[in-house]
Amino acid sequence: MSACLKIINNSFVEELAKGKVVLYACPEREHPALYGKIASIIRSSKPRSVTVVTVDGSPHCFQLHAAVNEAEYILGEKINKKHYVVVDGEKVVEISPDAVRVARYLHLVNKLIKSNNDVLEELKQHSLEYRKLLELQQKQSS
Repeated sequence: MSACLKIINNSFVEELAKGKVVLYACPEREHPALYGKIASIIRSSKPRSVTVVTVDGSPHCFQLHAAVNEAEYILGEKINKKHYVVVDGEKVVEISPDAVRVARYLHLVNKLIKSNNDVLEELKQHSLEYRKLLELQQKQSS
């Protein structure tokens, strides 16, 4: 679970943590060997399942999702896993492991945007960075 989630919405953390062992991580602060570390934890502890919960839109948090998918690859065995993101600090949304895989391949993300440009309208609702870009573009064209 993203370490910052306790600050963003602790009620989600408490609810999702019920009956589970929770490991908090911040890829921004962790060593880049996070992928191997997660694979090693899974191999050593043999959990029944792994649930990843992070902040949606965080480039750092994304690495936790990718690391769990990569651990499955490294170990060569199927891991019972679920991926969730907290959207705008208010809503938990389940994400498919394939969405995480596709997100690593920007040329595929670009292809998806080109075939569904409406997703950029939705991006405006969630991304301060994107809204700022649009504002700057509008100022520049004026």
